[in-house]
Amino acid sequence: MSASEWRGLEAFILEKMSEYKMPSVAIAVVKNGELAYVNALGFRDLERGVPATPGTIYGIGSITKTFTALCVLKQVEEGRLSLDDEVEKYVPLGLRPFGEPIKIWHLLTHTSGLSALGYAEAFIEGALGLGDAWMPVAKPQDILPFLSGAESWAVERPGRRFFYLNEGYVLLGLVIERVTQRLYWDCVRRHILGPLSMSRTYIYAEDAEKDLDVAKPYVIDPQTGRPQPAKIPFGIYSDGGIMSNALDMAKYVAMLIGRGRYGGVEVIDARLLEEAETKRVEVPWRLLGGEGYGYGFLISENFFGRKLVAHGGNVLAYTAYMAYVPQERLGVVVLANSMGYPMSYIALYALSLALGRDPTRELPFLLRERIVKALEGLYRGYKNSVSYTVKAKGDVLIVRSRLGEELYLLPEEVHEDYAKFYTYMRGYRIPVEFYIEKDRVKMILERYLLIKPR
Repeated sequence: MSASEWRGLEAFILEKMSEYKMPSVAIAVVKNGELAYVNALGFRDLERGVPATPGTIYGIGSITKTFTALCVLKQVEEGRLSLDDEVEKYVPLGLRPFGEPIKIWHLLTHTSGLSALGYAEAFIEGALGLGDAWMPVAKPQDILPFLSGAESWAVERPGRRFFYLNEGYVLLGLVIERVTQRLYWDCVRRHILGPLSMSRTYIYAEDAEKDLDVAKPYVIDPQTGRPQPAKIPFGIYSDGGIMSNALDMAKYVAMLIGRGRYGGVEVIDARLLEEAETKRVEVPWRLLGGEGYGYGFLISENFFGRKLVAHGGNVLAYTAYMAYVPQERLGVVVLANSMGYPMSYIALYALSLALGRDPTRELPFLLRERIVKALEGLYRGYKNSVSYTVKAKGDVLIVRSRLGEELYLLPEEVHEDYAKFYTYMRGYRIPVEFYIEKDRVKMILERYLLIKPR
């Protein structure tokens, strides 16, 4: 990519940071095992005016699960366990959803049959002082009493349906410790961090607190929309506790696109990595289409005709996203010290540019975002007899009449010159259409034609 294209990426990121009041974003792009681009925008500490750097430390949240999955697969490679082993063989779980055992691969793929139990959500909210939730799971072993009785929350037999389960990856950390007789973090350091020289990647508070370049975490005040300082939610472990930086994570991405090898060192067998990147179960959300989950990795089969492998992370005060295209030996990682604009959108914007595509026109979610924003405004009927104000909120449009009545419009199809939404009015499903012309936008709402100038 040219310097001007990187500037375009930076302009996009700055625009979204400004709109969503995000303190900082760091990004690294890797191509053919080399660092193609790295930058950090904004402040790691707003109050002191300290800028972020490519080496600034952020929480990577559930991207941690990819590390945990690779450590499990290393144990398979070394003959210590089988993915078909029952979890009970290593951890006193005591759960059999609908009478069937939970196996290692069920935890890796989030197909244990248990619905999400919310330990991480309650722990993070409590640690950050948000709301009334509090779950004092101080060490990984505490997840076992927490899971006592969880069998009644099973909604499917194991291996059949995807339910994202943070607790399952805490259990995998315990399985790793049992079969290796080492701490989980020792295994991560031995198998991944050491070989990749990821010397500034942490999980323990005492290690991270010694580092002089750690991003202060922020939460967005729902009243003002502005970032407020928060605490680092230390205490999360093999499901989402890793803290790292763009430079270290670039090495990790380089290893993944290098089919398990980096700098002449093999971290994971290429065959096992491909097993991890194979879709095992459909997931209930759609961003690009055809998404599924493998062993610790999210897979999309159609990113401009290519396979995309990814994972996101969110601990409220830090958000992150990692994605790579094995076929192109191309990858990206994006880190931030707040919530706000989706890191996945920034990551896929960067990958699209690197593939020579136009992300705002060719990525469906960015096209929808741009068109929905363009539909905002005041629409008037014939001789101003009626009027409606349209306001975007995410992908949804809120239509308000002069009398204050509101309709919520959900997108059905969105194109450059035409968009169709639907809503419910007095129990009836009603289509709402927008015709986008050069100098005006026409909205057809039930019986009315309404127009706003562009």
